[in-house]
Amino acid sequence: MSTTATAPSEPQQSEPSRGNAVLGWLKGQYPLYILIVLLIIASVSSPAFLTPTNLTNLMLQMSIIGVVVMAELIVVLTGGIDISVGSALGLAAVLSAGLFGGNSVFVALIVAIVVGGVIGLINGWLVSFRGLEPFIVTLGMLALARGLVYAYGEGIPINPGAAEQFAQIGQTTLLGIPILALIWIGVVLIVAFLLVRTVWGRRVYAIGSNKEAARSSGIPVRTTLWSVYILAGVLVGLGGWMFLARFASGTALAGNLMELEAIAAVVIGGARLSGGYGKVFGAVVGTIIFQVIANLLSLLNVSTFLQDAFRGALILVAVTLATVQFTRRRAATASATATP
Repeated sequence: MSTTATAPSEPQQSEPSRGNAVLGWLKGQYPLYILIVLLIIASVSSPAFLTPTNLTNLMLQMSIIGVVVMAELIVVLTGGIDISVGSALGLAAVLSAGLFGGNSVFVALIVAIVVGGVIGLINGWLVSFRGLEPFIVTLGMLALARGLVYAYGEGIPINPGAAEQFAQIGQTTLLGIPILALIWIGVVLIVAFLLVRTVWGRRVYAIGSNKEAARSSGIPVRTTLWSVYILAGVLVGLGGWMFLARFASGTALAGNLMELEAIAAVVIGGARLSGGYGKVFGAVVGTIIFQVIANLLSLLNVSTFLQDAFRGALILVAVTLATVQFTRRRAATASATATP
C-alpha cells in the first residue's frame, strides 16, 4: 500500500521544479525583452525595417561583429578583457587583402586566421605566462595593430586581386540567409559547444570564478588562458576575412571601435566582466540589440554623431542593468546560504 501511495507523488514534484526553472530563466532574460521591444519599435518606426533587403543587410551587419563578440565573450569569461579585437580585425583584413593571399579567397582566409592567431598568441602569452594585466596588454596591442594598419596601407584602401570573388561571397545567400551570417551561426554553435560540452569550457568558467581555486584543483590555468586568447585571435582573424568578403576591400578604418561594441554586447547579454558568468545566448542577443539600434538609426537618417551617442547611452544602460542583476543574484545567494 505504501509503495502504491507514494509512486504518483514523483511526477507531481518534478512539475513545479521544472516550472520554477523556466520561471527563473525567464526572470533573467532582460536582454531578450529589450530586443523584443526594440523590434516592435523598429517595425513601427520605419516601414523599411522588415523589408527583405534591409533584413539581409542587418544580418550582414551582425555577422562580422557577431564573430568578434564570441571572441570577446570567451576572454571575459576568464576574468580578462581584450580591447585589441577591432584593430586586430583591421590588420587581418588589410594583410589578407594586400599580401599574397589577395589573389585567392582561401589563401586570404589562411592569412587572416594566422594573423589573428599570432596576435592572440602574443596577448595570451603575456597575460598567462608573464602575469601582465589583460587591459594593459591588449591596449598596447590595439595601438600596435592599428599603427601597422595605417603604415601598411598609408590610409589607402587595399583592394585584393580576387575582389570579385570576395564580393560574390559577401553577396551570396542560402535560403535567403547570407553566407557570412551562416558562418557567424556556425561560430556561435562551435563556441557554445566548447563552453557547455567540453572540459575546456568548464575550465574557462572555473578560472573566471576563482583562478587560485582552479589552480589548486589541478586545472592548468596558464595553458588554458593561453588557449582562450589564441582562439579569440583566430575568431577575430576570421572576422577580418569576413570584413574583406563583405566590402571587397581592406580599409584603414576596418574594425575601428569594434572592441567597444563587442564588450558592450557581451555585458548587455548578461556576462560578468569579473569573469565566471556569461552565456553564448545572451551575447548573441546583445549583438542583435546593438545592430538593430544602428540599423534603425540609419533608416531614420539620424546623424552619425547622434548614433555614437545612442551607442554610448546603451552601454551605460547595459552596465547598469548588469550591475543590478548581479547584485540581486548575490543577495539571493547570500539569503539562501543563510537560511537554515
